[in-house]
Amino acid sequence: MTITYQVKRGIYVNMTNRCPCACTFCLRLNGPGVYGSSPLWLEREPSVAEIEESIAGWDLSKFDEIVFCGYGEPTERLADLLEVAAWVKARSPETRIRVNTNGLSDLVNGRPTAADFTGKVDCLSISLNTDDPAEYLAVCRPKFGDAAYPAMLKFASDAVRAVPDVVMTVVGEPVTSSEKQERCRAICERLGARLRVRPYEE
Repeated sequence: MTITYQVKRGIYVNMTNRCPCACTFCLRLNGPGVYGSSPLWLEREPSVAEIEESIAGWDLSKFDEIVFCGYGEPTERLADLLEVAAWVKARSPETRIRVNTNGLSDLVNGRPTAADFTGKVDCLSISLNTDDPAEYLAVCRPKFGDAAYPAMLKFASDAVRAVPDVVMTVVGEPVTSSEKQERCRAICERLGARLRVRPYEE
């Protein structure tokens, strides 16, 4: 079972298969792993102790950051994520912690959650994906329906006040045209976040 894996100078934490979206461009549609990792599909969710043990097996001084990002949405296990993040900060205060999320944590957990990340997470990377709510529904296929897009934007707005760095991402062409990218950039600027265009992975 692959709980942690390396991508460049980051250690990635794979906590769950669960996700409230079924994005048409999701990497997990293409196979069991990414970037040469072992298969990321989990036969069961690892315990907090197992996650911490897996992280402890790495020399964190050799890496730039720990990233909560696997084959599912990490905020599906928000309490466990925060517990592990706090453990990492206590063990290695200088290690940057990032969470890659679809931004639907408030809907997943039934309450506002951005403030929970304060002091434990340095960066929230939120999947914006599009400037158009209707297209978001068609492309991301969230189980929460019409509530998803505004909830994601609200989470991002709250996150800007909760953590030092908030990034919103879109997938580059051909998924997102250059014109749409600029409209997404305007959304990010309005919220106080920054835009990152992720390369499209075949």
